[in-house]
Amino acid sequence: MSRSDEYVVLGAGITGLYTAYCLLNDAKISPTKVTVIAQYLPGDQSIHYTSPWAGGNFSCITPNDPDTLEFDKYTYTHLHELQAKIGGPEKGIDHNPTTEYWDVYPGDVKVNSLKTYLKDLQIIPKFQLPAGVAFGIKYTTWDFFCPFYLANIKKYLEAAGVTFIKQKLTHISQAYLPRTKVVFNCTGIGAFSLSGVKDSNVYPTRGQVLVVHAPHIQENRMRWGEDYATYIIPRAHSNGQLILGGFLQKDNWTGDTSAEESKDIIKRTTELMPEILDRPLEILAVAAGLRPSRYGGVRIETERVEGKLLIHNYGASGYGYQSGFGMAHRAVQLLLKEKRGAKL
Repeated sequence: MSRSDEYVVLGAGITGLYTAYCLLNDAKISPTKVTVIAQYLPGDQSIHYTSPWAGGNFSCITPNDPDTLEFDKYTYTHLHELQAKIGGPEKGIDHNPTTEYWDVYPGDVKVNSLKTYLKDLQIIPKFQLPAGVAFGIKYTTWDFFCPFYLANIKKYLEAAGVTFIKQKLTHISQAYLPRTKVVFNCTGIGAFSLSGVKDSNVYPTRGQVLVVHAPHIQENRMRWGEDYATYIIPRAHSNGQLILGGFLQKDNWTGDTSAEESKDIIKRTTELMPEILDRPLEILAVAAGLRPSRYGGVRIETERVEGKLLIHNYGASGYGYQSGFGMAHRAVQLLLKEKRGAKL
């Protein structure tokens, strides 16, 4: 099968994989024309490879700007298509019930948007809310077994004919292979240091999570404070793994984990969901991750590099899994707009 490498996706985190998927399924680009280049691929582990460390669910903690609300809705309502393509729920993406609490009301804009699409949405009566909670909802959410989910999207793309190249680039221009027409920059936290991009608005929001064995917990529970986040997320089809978190530490670049932070996570999550302790707590792993945040929000826009098209798609912070499909759709729409204008 001959290749042309006309379309390059730089980065193989969840945003890059969603973008490659949308190139095939939205833009109907031949897989043999698509190449993913990344320093890290699914199965690799590095503090600089954020996606495998994510808690991995759809939650309502994202910003309330119109773009993000649209990205969330698109992702939530279209993930079933990707789920079917990669082989079904057992590939690391499935539905579970969730409860979310806010210490401060998230606002009518957010709530009214959620009402238009969330399955089984219920507003929790005030008298049922825990002490200190201003607002709460229940609904059916998406849960991910992130490392496994990433690997299965990659398998789907490879089986279709997409090429993956493991390579560290030092300048964005290196992503343009001899026949490349378009590069999608999905480098996440890497956009901070990649020459030719070096976006000083990019910064990490560090998190720490525990992975525990708790097959008796099959629901999500989240509590959002003004300066903290507590979340309990069952990993989809993971033989009983449960994510307990976490932290939102702005501009903290360390990948080290902290025993004190682990104790704090256990305290907060078991207070939020005491039934976790119905069985002895079995900790499987402790992990830190750097969410690829960005001042000003996500960057989805076009640029020219030596006359060739560059489409940026990064800055999703901690919501790449739940907004990233919508972000990828928007980025690919920019490509189609360029094609209609014959500017390629």
